[in-house]
This record gives sequence, structure tokens and C-alpha cells, in this order.
Amino acid sequence: MRDIINSLEEGFIRFLLVAMTLLVFFEVVLRFGFNTGIHWAQEVTLLMAAWFVLFGVSYGIKVGAHIGVDAFVKLLPDKPRRYAAILAVLLCLFYCGLFLYGGWVYLAKLKMIGIELEDLPFPKWIATSILFIGFILLAIRFIHLLWNLVTGKADGFKLADEAKESMHLAEELSKEATDSTTHPHKTTAPGEK
Repeated sequence: MRDIINSLEEGFIRFLLVAMTLLVFFEVVLRFGFNTGIHWAQEVTLLMAAWFVLFGVSYGIKVGAHIGVDAFVKLLPDKPRRYAAILAVLLCLFYCGLFLYGGWVYLAKLKMIGIELEDLPFPKWIATSILFIGFILLAIRFIHLLWNLVTGKADGFKLADEAKESMHLAEELSKEATDSTTHPHKTTAPGEK
């Protein structure tokens, strides 16, 4: 079941990215090549970008793709580090709660008024429902992380460590530079060790 959910999430994110790219590409070709265009392309592109970002935020929590400033937290011993992570998750859940409440009120007003998109005859509350859906998904990710922190299965957020990755790349480049100066006639393809 987990693999199916992962495939659906990744597939939806891929679909949004490809659809946005193709729509913008065709709009540019039509506009600059044929002096015409698709009148609803900009609005739909913006909506797809919003869906992509707000859906992708929760996926980023799941796979550890977010960048965090955790230099201080990493200095803490295990138990205080876990408590700091629990506090951070609780604050994130509070933030999600604020957005869920605001999103619910906003979408309810849009539905009550019956506003449609500017360029398409489609209810705006449905098109912008990602405000609510995205933060529900994000809250679910944070609740799952909180449970893992409380039960000891995690000691903090899974964050992308760009500094560590940069240092690794710098070491590889330094090693390649050293190899090329000590063996000037030996050639290696890019990325080859």
C-alpha cells in the first residue's frame, strides 16, 4: 500500500510539472511564433504551480528534501535534540492549523459567493482547494514525524544537508584535480573516478 501511495504522489507531482512546462512552452510558441495565444494559459499555469508547490511541500517532508538550519540543534545531546525537534514539529502543526482555518474560511466564502476562475467557467473554490488539501497533507506528515519522535524512531527532521553534499563534491573535484596534475596524460570522462 505504501508503494502505491508513493507512486501516486510522485506521479501527480510529475504530471503537474510536465503539464506546466508543456502549457508554457505551447503558449510561448503560439505567442511569439503565431502572434496568438491561449487566453487561459497564465491562470491555469499559476494554479498548477500552486498545486505543485503546496502538494510538494508535504512530499518534501516525507523524503527529507527541505533545507534546514540545524547547526545548533546538531550540537545538542540526543535527548535535548529530540525535545527540540518535538517543539519544532508542534510549532509546525500550529502553523498548519492557522493555514487550515484560514483556507477553510476562504474556500467557504468562495463557494458561497460562487466565484469562477477569471478565464474559465470553473468554480474557483475547487481550483484553489489545494490551500486546504496541501496543509492537510503537511499536517499528516508532521503528525507522523511527531509520533516517530515520541516513540524514539526518529531524533529530528530528515533534512537535506547541502553543506555536507557540497563538501563531498569539493573533495571529489579536489581529488580529480590532484589526479590530473600527478598523471597529466591520463584522461577521465566527467564523473569517472
